[in-house]
Amino acid sequence: MSHLEGGPESDKRMLRRELLAVRNTLTTDELREAARALAEHALELPELARARTVAAYVSVGSEPGTLALLDALGARGVRVLLPALMPDNDLDWGAYAGEGSLARVQHAGKMALFEPAGERLGPDAVTEADAVLLPGLAVDARGMRLGRGGGSYDRVLARVDRAGARPALVVLLYDTEVVERVPAEPHDRPVDAVVTPSGVRRFT
Repeated sequence: MSHLEGGPESDKRMLRRELLAVRNTLTTDELREAARALAEHALELPELARARTVAAYVSVGSEPGTLALLDALGARGVRVLLPALMPDNDLDWGAYAGEGSLARVQHAGKMALFEPAGERLGPDAVTEADAVLLPGLAVDARGMRLGRGGGSYDRVLARVDRAGARPALVVLLYDTEVVERVPAEPHDRPVDAVVTPSGVRRFT
């Protein structure tokens, strides 16, 4: 992939466009099958097997599907926290209690998101998580994640760091999104593992 002048941020923008274009070619059947396989592999992760609280998210559009995984975690007795986007792009959190506990929320200038309909627990609730499942568009051989560019999860990870918490960081992607290198900036931090429909890859 070629790189424009302008540093990591313009490189990231271009890479995001390329990756989203590929996602948008996936069929309903491919999305369904990927979600099933993703849940199967994620549930085998020791970090999720021993977690009491997992911070996750509800996939939208052509993102790797998470609902099957959320329900399986809930069935295990895991407390699942889901994000609610705040006006400043930071994230509040609420508990997941099945698909019926979700509300579709349209944020100005952004795609509609599915958020927890119940009580808000505050932005610091994520610091109680034993594992954090992160959305993304790619991860590289170093474990550096390419996000969507809104900065919400940069804030989450900074908050977790400040609290001295050490949750397992896991990104959920398609197989083609594990790449050799993504443009990184000093504030970017690596994840511990990536789960794709074909399996798990760990980073040291």
